[in-house]
Amino acid sequence: MRVWVVAITPPIFRVLCTSSSSFWHCCCCCWRPRRKWRCVASLRSGFGAATLPSALSVGFVPACLKPIRLRQFPTVLTRTRFYCSNPSSSSAFLSMEEQFQQFRFQLEESGAVREKLRSIIANLDNTTRLMHAQLLLVHHSPLTPEILSKAKLHVETLRTIYAQLAEVIKGCPGQYYRYHDHWRNQTHTVVFLLTFLHWLETAGLLSHTEIETLLCLKKDEFGIDVEDYLVGLCNLSSEMPRYAVNQVTSGNYDCPKRVSAFLSDLYAAFRILNLRNDLLRKRFDGMKYDLKKVEEVLYDVKIRGLLST
Repeated sequence: MRVWVVAITPPIFRVLCTSSSSFWHCCCCCWRPRRKWRCVASLRSGFGAATLPSALSVGFVPACLKPIRLRQFPTVLTRTRFYCSNPSSSSAFLSMEEQFQQFRFQLEESGAVREKLRSIIANLDNTTRLMHAQLLLVHHSPLTPEILSKAKLHVETLRTIYAQLAEVIKGCPGQYYRYHDHWRNQTHTVVFLLTFLHWLETAGLLSHTEIETLLCLKKDEFGIDVEDYLVGLCNLSSEMPRYAVNQVTSGNYDCPKRVSAFLSDLYAAFRILNLRNDLLRKRFDGMKYDLKKVEEVLYDVKIRGLLST
């Protein structure tokens, strides 16, 4: 077995030893006067990156290494340094550098995509706020075609914005759910506004497929996630009790009956789903309280004889 002295700085110095030409082993030996050398530990942290390649610091002490005495080393080696190298460590470092270069390119590309999405989502936020502001008028005034027509004007803007989102995601195939968080909350609001607008016109539910058709979305490229659609329906359910109370205050005593029938059907449909303990389940749990509020309003109207026959 050959022994290379890397650094001699009493009372601690380092010894490199090898049992073959292809694998290096490293150990740390401490000297005490008039005693044998003792193997202490493997040296990964003992060498700096500039002193030895990492391949030299991964080893263990071979069983054939025996304690050696100080007199076995000539005194001329005191404060002498020898540096060893392994050709495989250089290639390993280059492969690591290439890998992290690829990581850098991927992160830069992802950052550019996210910046595009943020600017588009900002426009989506503004559009949904304006559309919501128009629909809030139905709580404080009788329902008129003018209110609905003003809210419908923003649907074309929503089509344009979702077309821009689809164009950006189209350049990142297979990564829809990687960037989905950017427009998730806004899509909940969009589903709520479109379904509420549709219910005010027809007293029916706007389906998931009809929303994608209304926004001119292709399901195989960029569509509305099913969970986003269901959360939007939960938002619609939360809005219904307020609408029923305000309509009764305005003199429309038949509105609670229509709202109660719609929420009962929606709640029964949600009961078919096997929901886990997540956001959707929590929102669904609140739907029964929305239905209860509407039924209480309907009960008060009915016992007072205000319902039309």
